[in-house]
Amino acid sequence: MTEPSSLTSALLQRVREAMAEAGGWLPFDRFMAMALYEPGLGYYANRTPKFGHWPAGVAGQGSDFVTAPELTPLFGQTLAAQTAQALSATGTDEVWEFGAGTGALALQVLDALTAQGQAPRRYTIVDLSGSLRERQQATLVAHAGVLHWADALPERFEGVVLGNEVLDAMPVHLLARISGTWFERGVALDAAGELAWADRPTALRPPVAVEGVHDYLTEIHPQVEAFVKTLADRLQRGAAFLLDYGFPEAEYYHPQRHMGTLICHRGHRTDHHPLTDLGHKDITAHVNFTGVALAAQDAGMQVLGYTSQARFLFNCGLLELAASASVRDNAMMQKLVNEHEMGELFKVLALAPAASAMGWEPLGFAHGDRTHRL
Repeated sequence: MTEPSSLTSALLQRVREAMAEAGGWLPFDRFMAMALYEPGLGYYANRTPKFGHWPAGVAGQGSDFVTAPELTPLFGQTLAAQTAQALSATGTDEVWEFGAGTGALALQVLDALTAQGQAPRRYTIVDLSGSLRERQQATLVAHAGVLHWADALPERFEGVVLGNEVLDAMPVHLLARISGTWFERGVALDAAGELAWADRPTALRPPVAVEGVHDYLTEIHPQVEAFVKTLADRLQRGAAFLLDYGFPEAEYYHPQRHMGTLICHRGHRTDHHPLTDLGHKDITAHVNFTGVALAAQDAGMQVLGYTSQARFLFNCGLLELAASASVRDNAMMQKLVNEHEMGELFKVLALAPAASAMGWEPLGFAHGDRTHRL
């Protein structure tokens, strides 16, 4: 058994302290929040590398996963077409990006908008990670004049909101149906003082009944829904485009999906052991897009469209851009759109305040809109 790193040991100590204060048991959403965001120690709050094409020891990198903007600039260039249309249609001149990672998407969007003479007055990145902010500043030096950073949303704002792989990193509750009884799955210490799963009876339930009597593990997403409600409350004018992996509710809580969607990423490999290697691995869950859409509607927003990433990118002109792109970028583009890669698993949901939803149709949903399947 390998010894835990000093980072893991320090984070474990914080978790044990929080557990003791809570009476010996932490719900999984609290644990996940600490594992990812505990100041200075959590995965997204420490300085270990996260994004890149290669794992540790390869090409001088040490990354855990690659996101669409790192695959090819065609992703951001295509999203820029949708962003430009939304800025014009809503009469706004600011872009807000959540969780900007390395800054690659912001660079691609800003380069494309600037080349078209449609640069926004301001581009604000909302990010909790200080180490990633430093990397973003270095990446985006050419656009320093319009860049701003924030660690929270203002009480009121306007503009076009972009969120690529943001919702999946928000903490989730784990629910387990065992022998017909529902439990909330949390974290406690075992007899040896190690982190272990611990279930407690709960009144919490998935948003829809799960058919069958078999044991079943799944997630619910109150923090994602709270985020969307906050967005709805504060976005006065504009639109939001959220891109992530996930399903509509009927697929998310399908009886056959009995092991849930929680997954960890480290060194370009996946595992299902979030209680190990704290601070060194990403922990994510797929998005219930029906829940996101309903939360937005309950808060007064309207759904502008919902479709697969592949369909969205095609509608926004990906193939036209690819015609003049390099062979490498065309090869990477296949990962964005192929059904067995990101094209079908990833979805795009567009939302807008009621006042900004009338009189226009976003480019990305002109064909193949699936809003009726939410």
